Amino acid sequence: MIYASIGILALLVQLITNYDVLMKKTSEEIVLKNRSYRRFLFGTIFYYVTDILWGFFDDKKFITMIYADTVLYFLAMGLLVMLWTSYTTDYLDEKDLFGTMTKRAGQIFFALTPPMLIVNFFTPVLFDINDSGEYIPGTLRYLMLAVQLLLFSGISVHTMVLSFKTEASKRVRYRAISVFGLVMLLLVFIQVFNPLLPMYSIGCMLGTCLLHTFIIEDEKQEYRIKLETLLQQEKESKQALRTARTAANTDPLTGVKSRHAYLEMTEQIDRSIAEGEELEFGIIVFDINGLKDINDTRGHEEGDRFIRDGCMMICQKFAHSPVYRIGGDEFVVLLEHSDYNNRNDLLANFDDRIELNRALELVELATGMAIFDPGTDTSFSDVFERADRKMYDRKRFLKTVNR
Repeated sequence: MIYASIGILALLVQLITNYDVLMKKTSEEIVLKNRSYRRFLFGTIFYYVTDILWGFFDDKKFITMIYADTVLYFLAMGLLVMLWTSYTTDYLDEKDLFGTMTKRAGQIFFALTPPMLIVNFFTPVLFDINDSGEYIPGTLRYLMLAVQLLLFSGISVHTMVLSFKTEASKRVRYRAISVFGLVMLLLVFIQVFNPLLPMYSIGCMLGTCLLHTFIIEDEKQEYRIKLETLLQQEKESKQALRTARTAANTDPLTGVKSRHAYLEMTEQIDRSIAEGEELEFGIIVFDINGLKDINDTRGHEEGDRFIRDGCMMICQKFAHSPVYRIGGDEFVVLLEHSDYNNRNDLLANFDDRIELNRALELVELATGMAIFDPGTDTSFSDVFERADRKMYDRKRFLKTVNR
């Protein structure tokens, strides 16, 4: 039972440490990358099961079952060697002569195992089980282990040499494969002279723990870092997009909403009107009087100051509504909330302020207001045109008064 207990322990350790890989609980990218490793793990599980059963059958001296399980044991060992050479060459992406020969050697090793077992049925060249249930190793058994010693030592030395040539981030992974080979080399060597010790299972258990710790977990960390980098880049891209959108929607001279934002707003309102939504809004169109004369006589800096002063007046009076600069000297307010309800008083107060500005020779704005009429208006432009006409009427009136 002690022999079987080692196998059970090794199996449990592998299932626990490699659960995420075996059950594909990692990302799709990691699953694809570790496909060969996953096959290797299933190969070791098959080996553990045969080794555990061998311990049970040997303890009970079930001779027929011992023989049958020993056949499976050698098949599992051959399969394990093939899967190991396949995993290492796939992971190292070895397409040179060494990689091809190593992978081919593992395949040949496994392919020769069934014929040897068939021959062994007639002539015990691999093993035999005597009448008392005692395991007797055969000549080819030593040859199989010797070939494995060569394979493990070759891969171990090769990956250690490669580790000195590869980038620092992968160095520890290559050395983990190398150490796996050294561990198997040592324990298989002990197994050669002690066939009734579960050295092979112990070697697989230690080796897969090494691979999981220094390769699989390292790759997961690398993937997490890569994912975090991508998320950060996406966050920065969204922030850059928001910044660009804010810049596009903000007038650089006055800080109010730009013509681009105005066009987006009119499109949204047109869609709402077309869909039959109940809307309640009004607009006021503003135009700064005499801006061209100020630019011509006092300079553009003074003209810009007039534009900012006029915009400030609008924002202060219509503080609860968005303000848009839609042209050089033209603004639009979309009346909302309390500004919409108090629109007449607010506009009257604003026009009174303009009268005071005229007397002080400060900025002067003409205004025109219109309210959306769902019975007649089919688009935002219908409302705007009425407000614009009123603004020009007001503008002409102010010019007449000035004369």
